[in-house]
Amino acid sequence: MRSNGQICECDALIIGGGPAGSTAAALLAAKGHRVTLLEKARHPRFHIGESLLPANLPLLERLGVADEVQAIGLRKYGAEFVSPWHMKSQVFQFADAWDKSMPYAYQVRRSEFDEILIRNAERKGATVLEGCRVKAVNFAADGNGATVQAQHDDGTMPSWRAKFVIDASGRDTFLGNRFQAKQRNPKHNSSALYGHFAGAQRLPGDAAGNITIFWFEHGWFWFIPLADGVTSIGATTWPYYMKKRGERSLDQFLLDTLKMSPALMERLQQATLVSEVEATGNFSYVCDRTCGPGYLLLGDAYAFIDPVFSSGVMLAMNSAFVGAETVDACLRDPSQRKAAFARFDREMKHGPREFSWFIYRITTPTMRDLFMDPSNRGRMKEALLSVLAGDIFGKTPIWRSVFVFKLVYYIAASLKLKRSLAAWSRRKKNILPVDDVQTDSAK
Repeated sequence: MRSNGQICECDALIIGGGPAGSTAAALLAAKGHRVTLLEKARHPRFHIGESLLPANLPLLERLGVADEVQAIGLRKYGAEFVSPWHMKSQVFQFADAWDKSMPYAYQVRRSEFDEILIRNAERKGATVLEGCRVKAVNFAADGNGATVQAQHDDGTMPSWRAKFVIDASGRDTFLGNRFQAKQRNPKHNSSALYGHFAGAQRLPGDAAGNITIFWFEHGWFWFIPLADGVTSIGATTWPYYMKKRGERSLDQFLLDTLKMSPALMERLQQATLVSEVEATGNFSYVCDRTCGPGYLLLGDAYAFIDPVFSSGVMLAMNSAFVGAETVDACLRDPSQRKAAFARFDREMKHGPREFSWFIYRITTPTMRDLFMDPSNRGRMKEALLSVLAGDIFGKTPIWRSVFVFKLVYYIAASLKLKRSLAAWSRRKKNILPVDDVQTDSAK
């Protein structure tokens, strides 16, 4: 390893070129700030999380990439939930949400989507360096800036002096690990096993792009159609289930797991696995801070709960918009730092908090009952659809109806108290961490 001896200057150094980092880089560069984005991989690169939400679309418009995303995306008009305990499915149409102006989203290959965003950051004036892994961040004692050292693929180790460091490193949680701020979420824990399939049967007509969620004994499956005919299919399970793999390859383990859902297998009669199967454990975590002197944590670098509502990309991009406003305000007028940080902290915690209430309960029998037979009394269904659409940051007045939905949930759970207590007891055991979960890719 060798240093080139030069220290470059920038206003904001961003760690990570995913949706959060690329969005923040584009926004800050467009505001005239000197931005450097460091991405350890090289685009295009594979990433899971292909399902966007309707609330993503206004953000894409503001970034100026809506047409590019439309060109690679498959329209998704709603979400289907399939319950073996109810012997039926239930479809939620985004057009029926409280705000009728966001009737669809997109399913996208993340390799294509993420490359659109990072190239947009370059066009807006950000310096983008791929194949460049951050190795160290040393913050100034007075909280004004930091020195960042990274390593290129060729071994050279450049350095930057930045006024702000933005951690958008996703599940790497670079600063979260550095500060020992990353914690296992004590209220949730899940693992995932996934691959891409060709020939999977889709829903007819406009519903062909809909995501389908299949509940099963050990968690739930996702079925995400992509524009090129391939379908992303995976299982999100409790950690203990991953230990059941034994000596099986990940390919075989996934195929065996899929057989636990007869409804899903009907859609896979002509399907063929066309990708390497991958797995990941410890899905759910949170850092004990969102920001600090000279730094912000965006998207998954701060927290991740569970992918059941496809909220990851939307939360990442929204955090980038708020983060860019925060950094811009601080750079232009340091006296605004305290107020800007306070607003950023509120916004960062709001999304995970609102989604997590539903995520923690999504596998309970009471929540399944409410999802499979939704009521719009008090506009509950419209409010629920707004949450599913990611419309939780704007002015849409959904919160009274969300409160009513939660109240109905608690009343329904109490009316079948024995069943509810048994379900929560099982869940308490299910979220326990399991050591040495096998998550290596199939060979």
